[in-house]
Amino acid sequence: MNKTIKIGTRDSELATWQAKTVAKKLQNLGFKTKLVFVKSEGDIDLTTPLTEMGGKGVFTKALDDALLENRIDLAVHSYKDLPTENPLPLKVTAVLEREDPRDSLVAPKGTLFLDDENFEAFIATSSNRRKAQWLHRYPNHTITNIRGNVNTRLRKVEDNGWDGAIFAAAGLKRINLDHHISLFLDWMVPAPAQGAMAVMINEEDAELEKITANLNHPESELCTRLERDLLNEMEAGCSAPVGAFAWLDGNDVILHAVALKTDGSLQYDIEKKSPVNQSGDLGRMAARELMKQGADKLVEEIR
Repeated sequence: MNKTIKIGTRDSELATWQAKTVAKKLQNLGFKTKLVFVKSEGDIDLTTPLTEMGGKGVFTKALDDALLENRIDLAVHSYKDLPTENPLPLKVTAVLEREDPRDSLVAPKGTLFLDDENFEAFIATSSNRRKAQWLHRYPNHTITNIRGNVNTRLRKVEDNGWDGAIFAAAGLKRINLDHHISLFLDWMVPAPAQGAMAVMINEEDAELEKITANLNHPESELCTRLERDLLNEMEAGCSAPVGAFAWLDGNDVILHAVALKTDGSLQYDIEKKSPVNQSGDLGRMAARELMKQGADKLVEEIR
């Protein structure tokens, strides 16, 4: 490929970092690249809660359009933002090695308040999944909505005097803001594919598919696929209070998932294990078992 590969990205610091990382990897393979910035609906409207914007595709539609119109050759996404149903002639051809998948708490005034079960803290997040798991653990806390890119949200936590806000650890680590992390939330089950980056192209571009396949990290691809299969089987979009995390343990893969009522009052969870070479259906099987437990009613509630 002699032409310059046009890489589409949102213009936040984190999205730009992700696109530059892909650009560098392609340059190391001998290809010329150029970043093309695209504004998404989720970047323009910073006040409407994500759940009210429909969740699905709010950060990705503008990049899909740019791909379909050939304004860009590939798009770089935070994989957790991509809807699990894709009716468009676009495909993910690489999942890069995953960064820390955990959620983390940024608490400017410290975390001692977590030890006081009578303290009525204000915690900021726009994610139903984080809200539900937090309230399940700390039922007397109040969740407040927060929008904006990483830097904007960090500023809002300080300015509003909230007790804390929940961030993906990966985002803070990638742009050297992880000194703001007060606590890693090891107990919170992350969003499917959290911490992973995905490369998406037009499905008929066989040449670019071959090139970008070099960026794929098989372990990250396997684990994120199982997590996203679970979300897809439950027909629960990005805004559903569902968490899923898969990891390798020797020759086995383990998948842990939770589904909750948005107010945190009810939680279903499941953990399944399978040999890696027989794990094809693990995500869907886990989803079906969660639904049997009663999680199907929770998904209905969200819809």
